[in-house]
Amino acid sequence: MASPNDTIRVACVGFRGMGRSHLRAYSGMPNVEVAALCDVDASVLAAALKDLESSGRKRAATFTDFRKVLEDRSIDAVSIATPDHWHTLQTIWACQAGKDVYVEKPCSHDIFESRQIVAAARKYNRIVQQGSQTRSSPAIREAVEQLRGGLIGDVYMARGLCINWRESIGRTPNEPVPAGVDYDLWIGPAPKKPFSRNRFHYNWHWQWDYGSGDIGNQGIHEMDVARWGLGVKYPAKVSASGGHFLFDDDQETPNTMTAMFEFDDGGKKKLLVFEVRHWMSNKEAGISGEKGQGSVGDIFYGSNGYMTRERFGYKTYLGKEQAPGPGRVEAGNHFGNFIQAVRSRKRSELAAEIEEGATSCVLVHLANISYRLGRTLNFDSTALACIADDEANRMFTRPYRQPFVVPEKV
Repeated sequence: MASPNDTIRVACVGFRGMGRSHLRAYSGMPNVEVAALCDVDASVLAAALKDLESSGRKRAATFTDFRKVLEDRSIDAVSIATPDHWHTLQTIWACQAGKDVYVEKPCSHDIFESRQIVAAARKYNRIVQQGSQTRSSPAIREAVEQLRGGLIGDVYMARGLCINWRESIGRTPNEPVPAGVDYDLWIGPAPKKPFSRNRFHYNWHWQWDYGSGDIGNQGIHEMDVARWGLGVKYPAKVSASGGHFLFDDDQETPNTMTAMFEFDDGGKKKLLVFEVRHWMSNKEAGISGEKGQGSVGDIFYGSNGYMTRERFGYKTYLGKEQAPGPGRVEAGNHFGNFIQAVRSRKRSELAAEIEEGATSCVLVHLANISYRLGRTLNFDSTALACIADDEANRMFTRPYRQPFVVPEKV
């Protein structure tokens, strides 16, 4: 077991979006060294290196190929903020190389990957955390305790809200790969297609090959809290419908979707309703969204009131009068929680241990499969399969482009 005073050497991977937060977090921690930076875009990598050096930390090694990072035996952990279609494979490779992993949400691109990422963490006995920062919030942990303790009575339903202001992405042509970008490494496990800006920085979220729409982008946070608050794991039935409204652009994933998950919790039925909307929308239960538009959060309904959750805070409204009840706002330190568990070697200390993250991702994937097939799915939570639906089950995985293959046996 490492001494709490020993320096943890971390490699940060991917810096176009959330990766900059990873870099800032580790750079500010005592006895943590950002030992390596990795990105397939040379300009993005150079900017990250400049940020690190401006913080007063020593220069880190730089890499384009993640596999080269893993060859450095002195690196203790990797922190992954690459596009979603890479998350599981990079995590498995890191576990096989003896590294602990912080991986951004969603940790999997499909249901097969949700199984494999947990299997790798267990086989190699690694500390693996999904980037579900809400779970490190003392306020939200208190909120879940209040739900368990009966503050709003018998909790029978949750609503997850991912109602975000999203502009049209328009249409972009195929074009030459920008200088300094290793596009083959960026594609990785996905099918090889010509370069287009709507299949690259950020807008990849709205393409099925790389992302899972806003339900898997922002919505995984709300899905995770809704499932956690209800105290459920896998649903018995899933039904989703929606579409791409208002805009005529390159987006493949729906910008409007409603998904319903029915749970049989020990003979007691519970319901999770998840809503993805964009553009003009009201503030549900006073919950705000991005840029002050819409609503991003959760609502829990019980026999004696309801609870709202917005970012790192919650409020309650009790009785028929809906009188204000207990509430709290307080953020946590998700990266610090990960480093603490890396030192202690106790995965029980993780706020968002990978099995919790992977389970919530399964709900995201089931909703997307139901939407794409246009029908209700009946789910066997023991077999982790849709009942009498071979077409749906085939969508639990995807073809991989060699040599970037998530293995059947980790």
